[in-house]
Amino acid sequence: MSNRIKTIAFDADDTLWDNEIYYQQTEQAFCELLKDFLPKEDTSRVLFETEMRNLSRYGFGAKSFLLSLLETAMQITQRKMNDVLMQQILDLGHALIDKPITLLDGVQETMEILSKDYTLILATKGDLLDQERKLKNSNLGKYFDHVEVMSDKQTEDYHKLIDKLNITAPAFMMVGNSVKSDIIPVLEIGANALHIPFHVTWAHEVVEAVDHKGYYKLDNIREVVDFLK
Repeated sequence: MSNRIKTIAFDADDTLWDNEIYYQQTEQAFCELLKDFLPKEDTSRVLFETEMRNLSRYGFGAKSFLLSLLETAMQITQRKMNDVLMQQILDLGHALIDKPITLLDGVQETMEILSKDYTLILATKGDLLDQERKLKNSNLGKYFDHVEVMSDKQTEDYHKLIDKLNITAPAFMMVGNSVKSDIIPVLEIGANALHIPFHVTWAHEVVEAVDHKGYYKLDNIREVVDFLK
C-alpha cells in the first residue's frame, strides 16, 4: 500500500493538537454557571441537543459552540438570562477561541520526516478563521502543500478534495482521530485511512467499531512513518 501513496492528509483538531479537551472544560464551566437552574448532566444534554440542531445553521467550530451555549442558556433560564450571565458565557467562548495551540506528542518530528517524501495536506472541518488561526499558531504551516477547511467531512467532500488535488483515491491517505469524519468516508471513496484515537471524543463523532479491510489503527502519530515503510 505505501508504495502507491503519494499524498497524505492530516486532520487538525485532536490529531495534530489538543482541542476537544478544551470544549469539554468549557462545557463543564457552562454547566456550573447554570447549576441553580438545572442539574449539570441535564444542562449537558440540552446543550448537545442544541448543538445538533444548529449544525446545519452554523457548522462546526468555537463560534458555533458559543452560539449554542447562549441559546441553551436562554432555553434553560426561560429567557431570564441577565447581563452578568450573558457576559460570563461570552467570556467562556472567548477563552475557548483564544486557547493556545499545544501539539500532540510526535507531531513536529513526523511532519518533518514525511514532508520530504510525500505531499502533505491539512484537511480539517470547522470555522475557516478559527482553523487558520490555529494553523498559524501551530507553526506547522510550512509542512503543508495545501490546506482544506471543509464545512463537513462526508464522502462527497473527500471526492471534491481529491478532484481538486488532481490525484486518484488509491494515492491518497487520510490520518485522523475521528472514525466518523476521517476514516469511514475516506474508505468509502476507495482511499486509505489511518485512525489514531484521541483520549476524548465529542459524542457526535462516536461510532461503532469499523470492519473494513482498508482500516488501520495506530497508537501514536509517530507510528505513521514506520507504517508507511
